[in-house]
Amino acid sequence: MKEGMRPYWVLLALLISAVSASARQTTTAVGRDLALARDQTGAPVVLASAGPEWELDAEDFRSQDEEAQDSEQERKDQEQEARDRVQEQKDRQNELYQDGAEALDEHHWERAIERFNAAGKQLGARADGALYWKAYAQNKLGRRPDALATLAELYKSYPRSRWLNDAKALEVEVRQSTGQPVKPEEESNENLKLIAINSLMSSDPERALPLLQKFLEGSQPLKLKERALFVLSQNGSARSREILGQIARGKSNPDLQRKALEYLGLFGGKESRQTLADIYASSSDADVKRTILHSFMVGGDRDRLLAAAKSEKDPDLRADAIHQLGVLGAQNELWELYQKESSLEIKHAILQAMFVGGNAERLGEVARTEKNTELRAQAVRNLGLMGGERTGETLVSIYSTDKDSTVRRAIINALFLQGNAQAIINIARKESDPELKRDAVQKLSLMNSKESTDFMMELLNK
Repeated sequence: MKEGMRPYWVLLALLISAVSASARQTTTAVGRDLALARDQTGAPVVLASAGPEWELDAEDFRSQDEEAQDSEQERKDQEQEARDRVQEQKDRQNELYQDGAEALDEHHWERAIERFNAAGKQLGARADGALYWKAYAQNKLGRRPDALATLAELYKSYPRSRWLNDAKALEVEVRQSTGQPVKPEEESNENLKLIAINSLMSSDPERALPLLQKFLEGSQPLKLKERALFVLSQNGSARSREILGQIARGKSNPDLQRKALEYLGLFGGKESRQTLADIYASSSDADVKRTILHSFMVGGDRDRLLAAAKSEKDPDLRADAIHQLGVLGAQNELWELYQKESSLEIKHAILQAMFVGGNAERLGEVARTEKNTELRAQAVRNLGLMGGERTGETLVSIYSTDKDSTVRRAIINALFLQGNAQAIINIARKESDPELKRDAVQKLSLMNSKESTDFMMELLNK
């Protein structure tokens, strides 16, 4: 270095100092100008912060930023709690509704009334259906006035319900009754009618279809209607597909609609899947859409599931479409989604779908290359749950290269789930981080194997 020349870092320090001094002078000048400002009356405006004191401390900025983050997180937590409460209420209603349906099948009318009464009070999506089946059970017990009162409640509370047609058919039946309880032989007549219609479908479908359609529009129990719908779905005629499609589009009650959607996926071909796609595109009902996604899976329709996974705006439905792709083992489609996805939540769903589909190779790749720690840790956990010698080797390899303690702890736990004591022992011997070492030893203490016992004795003898 030539004499008189200063090192570059000295020059850099001087430059930073000069810039800082200039900034302070500018701030001070601005402070003076503002301090001399006068209001409209001519009185000086007192500015307590005029001068260098205007400079905000970086700690204040950080504090404000942390407060904003905490506030945002609190808002998200509250929203999640609200969603959880709604879901709990929905799950409770579905449970009561299903219990009531089982009671109907077993002809336990009192229990059915109790369950549907409780389900109706939940005020969820199935409250109107619960009122209908409550009235149905009351009618079976011969409690006609109660049944009519329940139907009146249904009309008043849910004037646009899709159960209204069923309710009106039931009301006609109730009013035509003599007030006597339905006899057991009358119950069997409904079954006999369905058997006769089924037989007629084989020999003379043209005559059977109108009878079957009338049966579906009547006030028969749901189980019998589902059986009638099954008979309809087995007939390949254009008229049968038309009737099934009408029910799937919501012409009947929601319970029967769901079953029609299932049968379209289970027994239908190309035309049926197109019908499902049309209903999905036009529906705003999340339950209907979820049923269709399941039907796409049953029908092996990867393309439409992938389209839903890409374009569906409802994150829960997107996650469900992704899950169905996993069930189908659509690994290429899932990997395509993962590479293009930016949402952390959706990426978690894709990793779970990869696990469902048994794609250890892609999970290993994510565990090695994903930048996000949470996602790497989830990929590791899924590898642990999959088990197998190959995934164990992958986990050990990742442990040697990934220095993140969260990921390493997830690997130790994954190896523990696999019962891979030797791999954990090797980690415990080499690991220099005391927390991770203790975690490995703790896992070994819970494993009932010769290797772990020998290692514990080795530690005790040191």
